[in-house]
Amino acid sequence: MGSATTPSTDRRATVSLFSRLRTADGQADPFPFYEELRARGAVSPAPWGGLLVTSYPICEQVLRSGTWLEPDARWREQQDARTRWSAPSSREISRTLPALNPPEHTRVRRSAGTFDRGTIDRIGSRVARIVDRLLGGLYERIQAGEADFAALVSEELPVATIGDWLRLPSADWPRLRELTHDQVFTQELLPNASQLACSDAAMAELRTYFLGLVRERRRHPGDDPVSRWIDTWDQIEPDQDQADEAVYFLALFVLLAALETTSTLLSTMTLRLVEDPGRWTSLVQRPDLVPSFVEESLRHDPPTHVISRVAAQDTFLAGTEVAAGEMVHLMVGAAHRDPEQYSHPGVFDLERNPSHLAFSWGIHYCLGAPLARLEAQTLLRHTITRLPRLTLVRRPAQAPRVAFRRLLNLDVALA
Repeated sequence: MGSATTPSTDRRATVSLFSRLRTADGQADPFPFYEELRARGAVSPAPWGGLLVTSYPICEQVLRSGTWLEPDARWREQQDARTRWSAPSSREISRTLPALNPPEHTRVRRSAGTFDRGTIDRIGSRVARIVDRLLGGLYERIQAGEADFAALVSEELPVATIGDWLRLPSADWPRLRELTHDQVFTQELLPNASQLACSDAAMAELRTYFLGLVRERRRHPGDDPVSRWIDTWDQIEPDQDQADEAVYFLALFVLLAALETTSTLLSTMTLRLVEDPGRWTSLVQRPDLVPSFVEESLRHDPPTHVISRVAAQDTFLAGTEVAAGEMVHLMVGAAHRDPEQYSHPGVFDLERNPSHLAFSWGIHYCLGAPLARLEAQTLLRHTITRLPRLTLVRRPAQAPRVAFRRLLNLDVALA
């Protein structure tokens, strides 16, 4: 007669699963681990507290509902001082737009403006020129044998696009790109002490940089978003230092949102393209499938695999009691492979044109989603029309992360 499963047994099993997930093999292919997690239920306890959610409908329900909040500055201040939430970089990121709750979120988002159709059209012509330049450089390099698409294109396009839009000196772009990679650990699911220290140092440098930028634009305003945000916040906030602080957090948010996840999308999307010759042929024959290809890339392996929320009040989630202030981790990477939501979820189907959670939902739906789609679609169209067919040289390595995916390389050659 078998022994009953106990909570301590479940906890040890989940700890073991996440330990394996953080290995190189787990990072290369996390989806079998998500299947193990899903087998324990759509909602299951996290070993460090709170809940893990693998069901697509439940994840979407949480993201759309006003009864679930961001872990904002107030929530973080109430956590144990020994947790990651007390790290300086965590406290700093809690004051950017994605970590705010209403009514502050409403006020700041309104001040930010949006990437409306006119803005996207203006940026679009720049993106096309940048893409052509980057692909030209890639082609020159690849004729010698092979080249790293991630380093030469995916990492360069987002920083050039947003750097040009914000009017940041191009000499600063490489360092800003490095800092965005370093700061992301404070938003990871299970960062260690050295990773948090790396994030703390990066965030301190970003603060110095962008506060200096705001003060320089106040002295010498121009036709750029930072100057416009200064005008906007001067009408909202009478204290100039507080206004400058608000503009700093907007500029910081735009940079972080525009770089890390977009570069991952571009690399992952291109990996899907070059790993299967049939997909390249299909897109050449059916370029109208480019938007669907991008959306399926976002579903199949999204840049962000975990989104966290906290309960605004005592509630139930799929029959599980959740106390006010308790956290749920929405395992978006798992939800995107939910067989109750998608047929054959592990298959990359470029005609699927799926709904997905890669840009979140509700009031926190990604402000930069139109820009990310613009960059991805432009790059995909130009790659299949301007380059001979590329082939994958070797499987890329993944950064040691759970929540935020990143390909460390994408080595390609001419087919």
